[in-house]
Amino acid sequence: MARTYQALAHLLTYPTPELQRLAPQALALIEAEGMVPKAILKALGRLVEQIASGDIYDLQEGYTELFDRTRSLSLNLYEHVHGESRDRGEAMVALAELYRAHDLHLSANELPDFLPVFLEFLSTLPDAQAASLLGEATHVLDAMGERLKSRGSAYRAIFGALGKLASQAADPGALAALLSEPDEDPNDLEAIDKAWAETAVTFGPSDVGCPKATALVDAMMAEPGRQPRRAAANA
Repeated sequence: MARTYQALAHLLTYPTPELQRLAPQALALIEAEGMVPKAILKALGRLVEQIASGDIYDLQEGYTELFDRTRSLSLNLYEHVHGESRDRGEAMVALAELYRAHDLHLSANELPDFLPVFLEFLSTLPDAQAASLLGEATHVLDAMGERLKSRGSAYRAIFGALGKLASQAADPGALAALLSEPDEDPNDLEAIDKAWAETAVTFGPSDVGCPKATALVDAMMAEPGRQPRRAAANA
C-alpha cells in the first residue's frame, strides 16, 4: 500500500495554511517511497515550493480558476465522461458503494469521483491493484496534464506522477478525442453561460477515459478473502 497516492491527493486539494505547512512533508514521503521518477520529483518540488511559500490568497484564487471554474480541468472524474447527466449520478452511487465495501466512508460534502478522494482510496490498496485501477483513468488524467502544461501550471507535475504510477498508458486515440474537446477560458463569461445552457458536455467517448464504477466494483469484489482497511478521505 503506497502512501504516495495519499500525498499526491493532499497536494491536489484546495490550498490552506495547513497545506502550506504540510506540503514539504508530502514531497518527502513521495521521495522516500521511490515510486516517482526523479525528473517528476523535481517538478513536484517546484509545485511544493509554490504552495509552501506563495501568498495564500493568490494560491486559492489560482486553484479555483483552474479546477473549479474550468470544466475541462474538473477534478470530478466522471464529469469528463458523463457531464452533468443522470449517468454520472448512477456511476457515483456505485463508486460510493465500492468505497463503503472497503470501509472508506465519505463526509457529506465529498463526491466519490473527486480525484483526491479516489487517490486516498488507492492508497489503501495493494500497489498492483492501485496501479491497475488508476490505469482506467489515464486518458482523462493525461488530457488534464496537457491542458495544465499549456497553461504553465505547476500542478501539471501531479498528473505526470499519476501517469507514471498507472499500470497502462493512455490510448492515443482516446487522448486525442479528449483534447479535441473545447478548453474554455473561465474568464469568458459569455462562453461559460452558453456551455451551461446546452446539453451536458462530455469530454471524449463515453466508453473510455475514466474508471467505470461497474468495472471497479467487479474488480474489487472478485477478490476472495480481501480484508478492508479503514481510511480517511480528506479532500
